[in-house]
Amino acid sequence: MPTGNNDLFSFDKITHADGVISTVLALNPESEILKGHFPGQPVVPGACMLQIIKEVLESALNHPLRLKKADQLKFMIMINPANTLAVALDISYRYAGDGALSVSAKLSNPNALYFKFQGSFVRE
Repeated sequence: MPTGNNDLFSFDKITHADGVISTVLALNPESEILKGHFPGQPVVPGACMLQIIKEVLESALNHPLRLKKADQLKFMIMINPANTLAVALDISYRYAGDGALSVSAKLSNPNALYFKFQGSFVRE
């Protein structure tokens, strides 16, 4: 099962076609990251949500990326991994004229929208 650079999340399969990437992330409520954010009431940090998008995008495109610009970051509902063990990640992207990757993404499940992102990445 592929994982990011930490033990916060993992995923089995990515669906990738026509500028759309989808996967279901399994969250690890025992992750070291969550022990300090916040003790006794863990929530997935916003910076980690953005990092998850970057890592899944890199995995699907098979090359490293760097965040160029975050136009919109909307944290709708906190993700408590003790109560929410899995979330869907949906990413839409297109290449802009300057070579940047224009990206829209969301973390959700059928009952909630947790995070929305619009911005751009560049190849490292």
